[in-house]
Amino acid sequence: MILKFFVGGNWKMNGDKKSLGELIQTMNAGKVDPNVEVVCGAPSIYLDFARSKLDAKFGVAAQNCYKVAKGAFTGEISPAMIKDCGVNWVILGHSERRHVFGESDELIGQKTAHALENGLGVIACIGEKLDEREGGITEKVVFAQTKVIADNVKDWSKVVLAYEPVWAIGTGKTATPQQAQEVHEKLREWLKTNVSEAVANSVRIIYGGSVTGGTCKELASQKDVDGFLVGGASLKPEFIDIINAKA
Repeated sequence: MILKFFVGGNWKMNGDKKSLGELIQTMNAGKVDPNVEVVCGAPSIYLDFARSKLDAKFGVAAQNCYKVAKGAFTGEISPAMIKDCGVNWVILGHSERRHVFGESDELIGQKTAHALENGLGVIACIGEKLDEREGGITEKVVFAQTKVIADNVKDWSKVVLAYEPVWAIGTGKTATPQQAQEVHEKLREWLKTNVSEAVANSVRIIYGGSVTGGTCKELASQKDVDGFLVGGASLKPEFIDIINAKA
């Protein structure tokens, strides 16, 4: 089954109206492969700005949300608020949320369930740290993270699974295309065994971790790599090249 290639740009805590406005102009004017689904993860304070300026062919994602619709949760945003800004996606479980802000698997699972119940698409992130890879427990870690997400998903059509080896995020180290393919293939096998064959064949598993214009083509050629979640390079004009990696 040929899955629609998915490229997410995670702007993280970067940019201002001037620089993001320029990036958006570049994207709107760029020639992009129409067979690729593109979603830009904007800081929450710029969600409205990004959605109003970006061409309708591009999606927008929040970078996080909370597990309930409203209430006394200072500093948090809810799926309902995200939807109210015309935004249809959220990134959940990013390694920076897990390891810098201490979010647990359980909390990420609860957020996933609530976001999906409220009609958001979820880019759910999983991935091992360097000591876990060196210790030979990559599969154990990513399967455990995936299980908590899977336990909270009823409709997989709204979920994209992002494998991001933590040791390759922002470090300039990229997993080799073979390393990425190996984990993606094992994740698909896990989904087949633990969810269903139909889900395993239809869910997009994308790769993140220092994806650049230089590394994207070979990564994109791997059988089980269905797209990318791009960090730093999504703020640069080369993001267009990454979107067109399959073209």
